[in-house]
Amino acid sequence: MTDPRWTLAIAAGDVILPDGAVLVMRARGDADFSAFGAVFCMQGFAPDHDRLAARGLEVAVERPEGRDFAAALVQIVKARAATLGAIAEALIALPPGGILMVDGQKDEGIESVLKQLRNVFDIDGVLSKSHGKLIWLTRPETLPEAVMDWIPQPIQTDDGYLTVPGGFSADGPDRGSEILVALVPPLKGRVADLGAGWGYISGEVLAEQAGIESLDLIEADHAMLEAAEANIEDDRARFFWADATRFQPDEPYDAILCNPPFHIGRKADPALGRAFIAAAARMLKPSGRFFMVANRHLPYEDTLRASFGTGRMLGELEGYKIYEAAKPRRAAR
Repeated sequence: MTDPRWTLAIAAGDVILPDGAVLVMRARGDADFSAFGAVFCMQGFAPDHDRLAARGLEVAVERPEGRDFAAALVQIVKARAATLGAIAEALIALPPGGILMVDGQKDEGIESVLKQLRNVFDIDGVLSKSHGKLIWLTRPETLPEAVMDWIPQPIQTDDGYLTVPGGFSADGPDRGSEILVALVPPLKGRVADLGAGWGYISGEVLAEQAGIESLDLIEADHAMLEAAEANIEDDRARFFWADATRFQPDEPYDAILCNPPFHIGRKADPALGRAFIAAAARMLKPSGRFFMVANRHLPYEDTLRASFGTGRMLGELEGYKIYEAAKPRRAAR
């Protein structure tokens, strides 16, 4: 396995870290931080958070007050606004003279991040390797005003929803979710929304359907779930920060709604949607029903047939397919 770029830069003497702990922003669950010594990881994405914790690393959603750090590493994400926000937070956490490292792949947008940093800072060095870059710089005595502009501010849609800057569908509900809400039939009993995001599907369905007894919003992104809690005041809603593909409900559901993610980084990966389908089959009662929206080009039909005994397409509109599936197969549990 190839060493990460920061390990190579430290071993070569290119990056010299001051004594003290290293703050890792957007820390990935499988990343090797052994070159840093003491590490504190920040991660609001449940699968990565859980994996870091299982490895025995100190990890939290928010930076602890009063904690000192000598250096910081930001692992970039595909959303540029989220990456710049993490860089700003890391710089604020560092003392003057602290070392900031930023690492990412070309297909994640590291080149544009480097350009943005060069507009504001003197860059100490760049290591290019394995289709990506590690950038490092020294935190100046006074942070440029431009850095404060990188701190993301909440977005409120025209419909009054609070969304997450840099997150999925930050400007308002995506069309697929709107179509799912429009076509889903009356629901009763216990309902779940897998990958609930900032709560559009759940909020609209709760507002329209009195027959729902409870609705569990299951979302892996902590910031998204916080937005959902702000958006939905209905007492029937419950909020769970968790990996939807591994979530274990206290009781099976009567119905599940889903607009599953289908990207890892900037690459489409239908395996994510397939995992959501299998999870839904596992969480439903034998009489339960599954409702899902998906882009027309995504090949989910085989997984739906393997996970459910019956199914039908409720509609195919504007590049989206809306499925209803029932009779979850015992093998999927």
